[in-house]
Amino acid sequence: MRIYLQTPPDSGNAPRYYHLLLQKDLISGWSLVHESGRQGSPGRVTKKHFDEREAGVAALINARDAQLKRGFRVVFVKGD
Repeated sequence: MRIYLQTPPDSGNAPRYYHLLLQKDLISGWSLVHESGRQGSPGRVTKKHFDEREAGVAALINARDAQLKRGFRVVFVKGD
């Protein structure tokens, strides 16, 4: 599952983005990857491991909701 969020552009500043990706890892669990920053600049990347998919999905939804409260808008969603 992948969700890409972005802030509306303001005067002279590039919009901020927040990218969430939940993927199966090679060991036997799930990884939630967060990437955020300003459009056109290197972003900050963090990863969290989850043993079960449901826990990863819950964390992804919580992260998405937190960013929506900060003024981000969903631009792209892929997956269920």
